[in-house]
Amino acid sequence: MIEYHSVYKRYRGGADALRNISTRIDSGEMVFVTGHSGAGKSTLLRLTTLLERYTRGHILIGGHNLSRLPARKIPYFRRNFGVVFQDHRLLRDRTVFDNVALPLVVAGYAHSEIRRRVRAALDKVDLLSKERQFPVALSGGEQQRVGIARAVVHKPPILLADEPTGNLDPQLSREILGLFAQFNQVGVTVMIATHDLGLVREFGHRVLELSNGELINGQGSPC
Repeated sequence: MIEYHSVYKRYRGGADALRNISTRIDSGEMVFVTGHSGAGKSTLLRLTTLLERYTRGHILIGGHNLSRLPARKIPYFRRNFGVVFQDHRLLRDRTVFDNVALPLVVAGYAHSEIRRRVRAALDKVDLLSKERQFPVALSGGEQQRVGIARAVVHKPPILLADEPTGNLDPQLSREILGLFAQFNQVGVTVMIATHDLGLVREFGHRVLELSNGELINGQGSPC
């Protein structure tokens, strides 16, 4: 599903943020990406969604080489992903329903289909009763659930999360990761960047550990 072949990322005037990353994430797998602050976790996710271009090497998704993807096709390529951020990135002046609906509106779905999908996504994260509320009225955990509903509402095959539990207490963190595990159980490929090693051990999925831009963990199945 996702293959990294000797991937490097160097920022202009700086050192390599990632060096010689080679690993594979199979379709339907759930993987945690761990490492210290600045290890390269977020950079790896940004390269995977082409929010940034890598400097050398190749990333293949579904057999397609991302280095050959023209800029005009990137928006369509990104429809393969649902992305969840630590800071939620919700629109404060829109209701919960409208926040979750946004990807479908942008993609041009019919109103009836938008309503059906949004309500199904909110029901999955146990927030259907709050669809008309605004984000400011929600707790941090509820806002993160809205972010997850928005990420999965268009039913992407790949779900990425960048420190999705960073601002939550241990119990809420466990619940949020449990939601990701539920999506994984129905075939979604899940990749989560986190520094919470205790929770990672509880869930027991494969770990890719980064240190100073290099993949150092032996569980990171090399290509």
